[in-house]
Amino acid sequence: MVAIVAVLSGCVSNPGWLAASGPTRAKVSSGVSNIQASIQVVTISDAVARRVVDAGDHDQFSTAFGDKAPVGFIVGAGDVLEVSVWEAPPAVLFGTLAIDAGGTLGTSRQTTIPEQMVAQDGTISVPFCGSVPVAGRSSQQIQADIVTCLQGKANQPQVLVRVTHNATSNVTVVGEVGQSLRMPLTAKGERVLDALAAAGGTRNPVDKTSIQLTRGGDVLGMPLARVIRDPKQNVVLQPGDVMTALFQSNSFTALGASGRNDEINFEAQGISLAQAMGRMGGLVDTRADARGVFIFRFENPAALPDGGKGLPRTPEGRVPVVYQADLKDPATFLVAQDFPVRDKDVIYVANAGAADLFKFLNVLTSSVYTIAVFKNLQF
Repeated sequence: MVAIVAVLSGCVSNPGWLAASGPTRAKVSSGVSNIQASIQVVTISDAVARRVVDAGDHDQFSTAFGDKAPVGFIVGAGDVLEVSVWEAPPAVLFGTLAIDAGGTLGTSRQTTIPEQMVAQDGTISVPFCGSVPVAGRSSQQIQADIVTCLQGKANQPQVLVRVTHNATSNVTVVGEVGQSLRMPLTAKGERVLDALAAAGGTRNPVDKTSIQLTRGGDVLGMPLARVIRDPKQNVVLQPGDVMTALFQSNSFTALGASGRNDEINFEAQGISLAQAMGRMGGLVDTRADARGVFIFRFENPAALPDGGKGLPRTPEGRVPVVYQADLKDPATFLVAQDFPVRDKDVIYVANAGAADLFKFLNVLTSSVYTIAVFKNLQF
């Protein structure tokens, strides 16, 4: 009995042996201050929330890709072309003898060259011209080149070039759509929603779907609802674009003294900090420090007052930031309704300083109860 009391007395003086679910607010703040040069801590306020929302507005199709004019059809390797040549009488090169219905011998003035696939070197073969470069040129430009080549050889030649199979000027649509496809582009200038409609629309609700557009090395996603609501985001597609429809692709991770520690998915249009707190089960009253709710994020530098000057950046140009919310301040609950939670955020609720004491008292109570039971045992 004396030994047990002695052990418990030692625990009171040094409760560090008790398990903890994470650091306290003071430990988080002190830990971040030690690396202040590389991570910025920002207290959430109305001005901060507005700045973060404005910075998010830069991540949109109209800014990243612009609303470029339709490029028309440009021939590339793999396309199949049909070339027809007309020659004024007397046709010398492309004319053929023919007998009309009245039995009169005449000359046919039009010849169609068999379809050809554009070679890997970007050329096709045309009689009396040899190899003609066509890759990277429009049908009208190819027609003019062939006419120029035939001048002085054929009698007043006229040429028509027709693309019979489009293999290069396409947009690929994949993901949560009715049917994945490669949609050919035309001079009309097809847009994001045109491609989505051609693929049979989305298989999930609009507010839970995001559209990711890949063009070259640039990749950007936006909520489908916003693309529909804002015509400027319905940008003109370019050859080679890849459009992917994603279902609930966003998530944040909840850790610490919250009701639920988990990776939690959320809708494409995004959620606020207040909504995120509700989905993670709020704060655990007996453990949480309401002044120590932290959001760890790689942020757009435009969200910081100084543009993230001097801070390290990821390959995507983001800077590490820790936002702190003080839920002891009633005004924070109003700001939390506007502060956006981003994809891949980590929300950590710090332990209160008294949490270790509560754990110790629970251990002490259970130990005293065990001793009482032990004394009542009859041997």
